[in-house]
Amino acid sequence: VTGVQTCALPISRSFVGLVAAFPNSGFMGVPLLVAWCGDSAAAPVIVALSLDMVVTSSLCIALSRIRAQGSADAGRAVRQALLAMTLNPLPWSIGLGSLISATQMTLPHPLQVGIDLLAQSASPMALFTLGCVLARTQQTMTKDTQTQFVEVCKMVGQKLLLHPLLVAVISGTLIALGLPLDPYSAMVLVLVAALPSASNVPMLAERFGADGGRLALSVMGSTVLSFLTFTAVVMMAVPPALLLKA
Repeated sequence: VTGVQTCALPISRSFVGLVAAFPNSGFMGVPLLVAWCGDSAAAPVIVALSLDMVVTSSLCIALSRIRAQGSADAGRAVRQALLAMTLNPLPWSIGLGSLISATQMTLPHPLQVGIDLLAQSASPMALFTLGCVLARTQQTMTKDTQTQFVEVCKMVGQKLLLHPLLVAVISGTLIALGLPLDPYSAMVLVLVAALPSASNVPMLAERFGADGGRLALSVMGSTVLSFLTFTAVVMMAVPPALLLKA
C-alpha cells in the first residue's frame, strides 16, 4: 500500500513500502508462531509468506522499475517484475516442499542431508548479508543524520504498529462480512504482520539500484524493538488458554 501511494517519489520509496509490509515470516514467523500457537499456525504463515514473495515483492519491483524507466515503459517494468517472480527460487521451493509433504514423499538420504544443511545455514547467511549492508551504510547515507533517523523511525513504526493494526482491522471486517476467514487464521495473520521487517528487503533494494542503507537500519531497528512490540501483540491477540497449551 505504501509503495503504491509513493511511487511518484524517488525509486527507494517502493522499497520503503516493501520494508513496511514484508515481515520476517520465514526465519522468525514459522518457529515462533508454531511454538506459541500450535502446528496449525504454520499454514497461514506459509500462505502469507508465499503471497509476499510472489505478489508484494513483484509489485515493489514493478513500481521501482516504472519510476526508473518512466511511465512509457510501464509494460516493460511489469514484464521484468513477472520474470523476477518466475526466477525467484523461494516460491518454487515452498511449492515443492508443500507437494512433498502432501504426498508424504521420502527424499534420498544424501539429498535430505544437503537440504538440511542449507536450511541450517539460511539464517546465519541472511544475518551476515544484512551486516554487510549495514557496514556500507555510511557510504550510502548522506550527512543529514537527523532526517535519516526520522525516516528510519517512520519505517519501523509503520512495520511494527501500522501494519498489524491494518491487518487486524481488515481481518475483523472480513469476518464480520461472513467471508471464509476463521478467527484463528486471522489471529495468526495479525501476529505475522507484527513481526519485524524481512532481512531480504535491503538486499533486493541494492540489486535494483536503490539505497539499502536506511532499509537495513530499519530492519535492524524493527528486529530489536519487536522483542517488545511483538510480545505485546501476542499478549493481546492470543488467548491465554492457547498460550498455556503451547
